[in-house]
Amino acid sequence: THWKHGGIVGVLGYGSGTIGRYIDLPDEFPGVEHFHTVRVNRPSGWFYTTAALRDLCDIWDRHGSSILNVHGSTGDMIFLGTTTDELEPTFAELTAKGWDLGGSGSAMRTPSCCVGMARYEWSCYDTMDLCYQTTQNFQFEMHRPSFPYKFKVKCSGCPNDCVAAVARADMSVIGVWKDDIRIDQAAVKAYAAGEIKPAGGSTVYKKLDVKADVTDLCPTICMSYEGGKLSIDNKNCNHCMHCINMMP
Repeated sequence: THWKHGGIVGVLGYGSGTIGRYIDLPDEFPGVEHFHTVRVNRPSGWFYTTAALRDLCDIWDRHGSSILNVHGSTGDMIFLGTTTDELEPTFAELTAKGWDLGGSGSAMRTPSCCVGMARYEWSCYDTMDLCYQTTQNFQFEMHRPSFPYKFKVKCSGCPNDCVAAVARADMSVIGVWKDDIRIDQAAVKAYAAGEIKPAGGSTVYKKLDVKADVTDLCPTICMSYEGGKLSIDNKNCNHCMHCINMMP
C-alpha cells in the first residue's frame, strides 16, 4: 500500500504501543504525511466512566486526528493518526491521567477479557481479575518487544467465548463448569410446551422443538430427548453450551 509502517517511531523507554505510519505520497497528501497509531491499554472488561472517555477524547483532540477505534482487534483503544512530534505529549497526558500504552510488534500483546462476573450470569471464573493480573505481570514483555513474534492472551468466562479467544489468541483461557450439567426436567417440558416466560415478564417464548433445535444440533451427539425427558451422556459433552443457550 502507500503506507510505510512498523517500528519507526515510539516514546521514550517503550518499544511498543505506537505504530508508525508514513505515506509515500507526502506531497500529494500532506494532511496524512504522518498518521501514527497509538494504542491505549483499556481497563479489564472495557468498562469506562464517561469522565474517563471525555479525558481520552480531549487528549486526542489536542494531539491527534480525533479519530478513535473503540476497540481494535487487540482490545486496546486505538488512537488513529498523529504526527511524530505529538507522540511524547500524547503519552505524557495519558500517563498523567493514569493510562498506559498497550502492546504492539513482536511482544506480549495487551491481554483482553470479556466482562465476566461483572455482568454475565454464566461466567465460570473472574476474567477481569485474570486479565488484570496478567497485564501487571507482563509489563516488561508488553512494552519492550523481545519475542520472535507477537503473543496474545485472551480470557473468556464461558465456552460462548464472547472475546473470541479461540480465534484470536495464542493462549485462550476459557471458563467451563466442573460438574455435570444439571437438568430441570419440568423446565424442559415447559420449553417444549411453549410455557416458559422471561423473569418478571408476561410474554411467553415460542414453543421449542427440543429434538430439532437442541439435541439434534449437539456437536458430539451426547444428548437425547425421548418421552419428554432430556438425557445427557456427560462424558461425551464438550461443553459447547448450545443446549444452555437454547434452554437457559
